[in-house]
Amino acid sequence: MPPLESREVWLRGPLSDVPPLLQPVAHALLQAREEVMALMQDFPEDRLWDRPNNVASVGFHLQHLTGVLDRTFTYARNEALSPVQLVALASEGNSDQPTPSAQELVHRFGEQVDRALTQLRTTDELTLTEARGVGRAKLPSTVIGLLVHAAEHTMRHVGQLSVTVRALTL
Repeated sequence: MPPLESREVWLRGPLSDVPPLLQPVAHALLQAREEVMALMQDFPEDRLWDRPNNVASVGFHLQHLTGVLDRTFTYARNEALSPVQLVALASEGNSDQPTPSAQELVHRFGEQVDRALTQLRTTDELTLTEARGVGRAKLPSTVIGLLVHAAEHTMRHVGQLSVTVRALTL
C-alpha cells in the first residue's frame, strides 16, 4: 500500500475536525491546494499572463481560485460581498494593473483554503439545507449547494490551470 501522503486527499481518511457531510468539500479543497503548489513550483514568472491558444492565463486561474472560494463561502455565511471583494472580482485576470508574483498568488490561494476549512469546521450540518442567495440578484442556492459548488468549481479551475501550465512549460 502506498504511503498515506502519496494518496489523494480523499483516500487518506476523514478529517477529524470537519463535519461528516462536509468531508468531500474539505478533501477537494486540500487536494486543490496540493496540486496548485506542485504545478506552480518553478513556474516561470514571465509566463504568468501568457494565454496559449487564447485560453485563460495562469495568473487569472490563480486569482479566480482564491476569489471564487472567498465569494461562495461569503454567500454560504449569508453575507453580501464587501467592496473589497467586488474590487478583487473586477480585477481578476487583469494583467494591466500591478499584480502579485506567481508565488504570492499561490500563497493567497493557500490562505483562502485555510479560511474555507475553518468555516467548514464550524458549519453546523443542520444549516446545510438553508436557503442562500447568490449575488446581487440573490439567485437561489443553499449552504451545501454553495460549499459543494466552491469545491467543484475550484477543482475545475485546477484542471484548467494544469493544462495551461503544461502548455507553457513543455
